[in-house]
Amino acid sequence: MAPPRIGLALGGGFARGIAHAGVLRVFERHNIPLHCVTGVSAGSIVAAACASGAQPDEIARAGCTMRFGDVARWSLSRMGFVVSERMKPFLQGLLKSHRFEDMRIPLGVVATDLCTGEPVSFRDAGDVFLPIRASCSYPGLFQPVRSDGRVLVDGAMSVEIPALLARELGATHVVSVHLPAPSCRRPPTDVFQVIRRCFQIMQIHNEDGWRQASDLVITPDLRAIEWDGFERGPELVEAGEAAALAVLPAIQSWFPGVPHRVSERCAPEFSKPFPTPYRSPEPA
Repeated sequence: MAPPRIGLALGGGFARGIAHAGVLRVFERHNIPLHCVTGVSAGSIVAAACASGAQPDEIARAGCTMRFGDVARWSLSRMGFVVSERMKPFLQGLLKSHRFEDMRIPLGVVATDLCTGEPVSFRDAGDVFLPIRASCSYPGLFQPVRSDGRVLVDGAMSVEIPALLARELGATHVVSVHLPAPSCRRPPTDVFQVIRRCFQIMQIHNEDGWRQASDLVITPDLRAIEWDGFERGPELVEAGEAAALAVLPAIQSWFPGVPHRVSERCAPEFSKPFPTPYRSPEPA
């Protein structure tokens, strides 16, 4: 029997996307092979870094120390308040490869066509910078990204977690990582909070599609951490690790007869302390 081909599908969440690095730590430490990885919004950055060969600790440190100015620049227009050209040099420093065809494992990134409302999948060939910028273009704040006559915004507008794309890339078993937003404790007080809350409501009512395409869902406990909680980066990584460890036996059961070994290089004591992160003032 052929071994399972695991696809990892990563959702968005801005700073909370740092939790994805904790999931990757567990996969690497316990030698769980990935066939492919897909992502939207913040998850697209982590997915690209993973596919390129960046180590989970590298990804975590990049997330914890990222500043708003590293990926964005204020530029007021009718389409938004921020442009994302600065994301390219940030990605150049994090990713080991910069084109889809050069990735170590297949990578998929999803953006949303603002005119049709349909998801736009990027895979197989081409540079990854524009697709990631598009997938991270949070509506109302970031100006949309234009590509081939299309106007593209955040991938999570159309697909909260790209589980189906992982199957299209050849995965037989899809593990989705869901980073649900904290509960709404008080009414929004500004336009960005209104947009964000509308986003959350829309996603709650559209979960069925990606859940049906998933074999397993990992949901780190991030209820106490806000979207901009960069200062809690180590907690986010730990939450991702804890959630992945909780489902590890189920994943290992997909590999009957294969001994379960822990990689020494990726053992907990291998991880270095995280630097004190900078708190970014706005979402990306």
